[in-house]
Amino acid sequence: MSDGSAVVYLETSVVLRAVLERGLSPDAERSIGEARYLITSRLSLVEAARALLRLRSRQALSEDALADATREIDSLWAHCTIWELTPAVCDLAAQVSPLRALRTLDALHLATYLLARRRLGEDLSLLTVDRRLEEAAAAS
Repeated sequence: MSDGSAVVYLETSVVLRAVLERGLSPDAERSIGEARYLITSRLSLVEAARALLRLRSRQALSEDALADATREIDSLWAHCTIWELTPAVCDLAAQVSPLRALRTLDALHLATYLLARRRLGEDLSLLTVDRRLEEAAAAS
């Protein structure tokens, strides 16, 4: 997926799955490891933090496991450039992919990804495990 020159947009779902479930697929791991530049939306940080809070409130993971997950996620975010939820992102999210049933947060991710691709170039890839978001990005 990556040739070492690519820029990768990390969407929250792939990070949560990697840390909380079964790890990254070999392709995803290679994409992250070989990317010259990782980006994500400020939204990803919020979504990941809320997911961990939900797990804590349901006592779905031990405190040690939650602490480990928090450290892993924070370490990954530390390697990313964070794109803010600007008015331009929100305006595009309100209109992006009108024929697809995207949820609001997915539309915000897609808008951020599309704006980043316009600014950084076509070698920007979207790394997600959300099929609807992936399909909407491919069609955009």
